[in-house]
Amino acid sequence: MADLSVVVDGLKLPNPFVIGSGPPGTNANVIGKAFDENWGAVICKTVSLDASKVQNVAPRYARMRAAGTKEVIGWQNIELISDRSFEVWEDEFKKIKDKYPDRILIASVMEEYKKDAWIEIIERCQACGVDAFELNFSCPHGMPERKMGAAMGQDPELLEEVCTWVNGAATIPVWAKMTPNITHIEDPARAALKAGCEGIAAINTILSVMGVNLETLRPEPTVEGYSVPGGYSCKAVRPIALRMVMELATMMYGNTMHEGEYKDRSLSAIGGVESGEDAAQFILLGASTVQVCTGVMIHGYKMAGRMCEELGAFMDKHGFETIEDFRGHSLQYFTTHADLVQRQKDAKAEKKAAKEGMVTKDTAWEGDKFVEQSDKLVSND
Repeated sequence: MADLSVVVDGLKLPNPFVIGSGPPGTNANVIGKAFDENWGAVICKTVSLDASKVQNVAPRYARMRAAGTKEVIGWQNIELISDRSFEVWEDEFKKIKDKYPDRILIASVMEEYKKDAWIEIIERCQACGVDAFELNFSCPHGMPERKMGAAMGQDPELLEEVCTWVNGAATIPVWAKMTPNITHIEDPARAALKAGCEGIAAINTILSVMGVNLETLRPEPTVEGYSVPGGYSCKAVRPIALRMVMELATMMYGNTMHEGEYKDRSLSAIGGVESGEDAAQFILLGASTVQVCTGVMIHGYKMAGRMCEELGAFMDKHGFETIEDFRGHSLQYFTTHADLVQRQKDAKAEKKAAKEGMVTKDTAWEGDKFVEQSDKLVSND
């Protein structure tokens, strides 16, 4: 039977499924529910030292459904980080770790461009017993004027400086969460790894406008008749997330064409995961863990059990005993367009030769047809 457990940056998880930062990890009650339902780890909703500046609105979600069905394929949010005081979070971090000492609790943190603030939040979270950090350099909306979230993650030099501050204070693993709202996601990721981060998480939501109501002529979600661009998630973003995870994994681990730059670092994949098969695709592209946030908001915490069964069935089908047996396996099959052209040309030539009875490989020689095969390989006299 397949073993779903993973060890990532020294952290031991019973399975690779992680609650992604957001509403599913917004307080001790729901975090406990996630652990009870056997999620591999939980990343809390992003916390900051001063929550008084966080003012959420309602409604703050919009959904896109598949035509003619109730199936949700796209989800937009204009949710901000946690509006609960840091002191409350300190108390809840301690209570969670007291109740679930062997489970992995990761603190998602975000601060302004202030060294003292980053060091303070790291040290105070560590004192509460959290197991790792995820640095939120990727929230696409809210407080960009304070250089928070994606506004920081889109600037590799700024990000590297902040990661250097964090890693100077952190004594536990640090992951940097990447924004997809950038041309080359490898650039900020490389900066974070250069600054000492143990891992990369990707992707956060894609900046979007869900749509315009053709009756009211107002964009959605609508708050008092107005809106702002928000973060797009759910299964519709999975192809984009797979591409970016592939790019990051190729940069970090390499493939048949590229040497990896950071083979000892970890990659946590995010983007439209709702099944074990979805997770398998990200792991095949190099991910060690797979995060789920929107999926939990649609399907609930119990989906962890189903996804574990589906991932285990995939592994049994292919004879994989552990996650490491197939992690990154599919990276070798990415190449350049020029190489695809040459491969197709070679395949056609080989097929033509085979059709004409010409031997192109030593294994094709046959004893009963040896003379005939030899004759077909002779140039015209």
